[in-house]
Amino acid sequence: MLAAIAGLVAWLGASLIVLADGRRGLALGMVLAATGLAVLGWMSAGPFAAAAIAAGGLGAAAGRLRAGPPGWQVMPPGSTPRLLLCVATGLVALWIAFTITTGSGAGLRFTALAALALAGARLLWSSDPPVQLTAVGVLALAAAMASAIGASSPDLWPYAAAAFVAASVAWLPARTPSAG
Repeated sequence: MLAAIAGLVAWLGASLIVLADGRRGLALGMVLAATGLAVLGWMSAGPFAAAAIAAGGLGAAAGRLRAGPPGWQVMPPGSTPRLLLCVATGLVALWIAFTITTGSGAGLRFTALAALALAGARLLWSSDPPVQLTAVGVLALAAAMASAIGASSPDLWPYAAAAFVAASVAWLPARTPSAG
């Protein structure tokens, strides 16, 4: 039951990153996604993985609060396709996690699929550097969690590397390219 709740929280966080354009919305999405992923990390790989994911997510959220468009800007005009993407991704990931694949860890499979798909779509969809850097952070954290699928004794390096990537990209200066 806890894995299902953690998966839902991580999906909500990744969905908020897809739906938000403002720094507060992106930071809250990162915190929610990292919280869900950290709980699943605790369940599948132990306390070090959970601490690394949580620290990376909190560092990324703090970095996101300092740069980007001000405010929340959740579901600005024209974001209906993004809302449909969030709902469809959640349903497809849920279907794959519970019916197509077998074995334990359905919550982890759902979360990894949904977070990777939503963050990847947001990375490709947006041309705004703060949004792209936030999506890269979630991609790193979700990829680390995907490494725990099917692992009997998960290695701890993917979690440390993902935390470093997620926390550091949020602090990069966001510049837009200019022709000159």
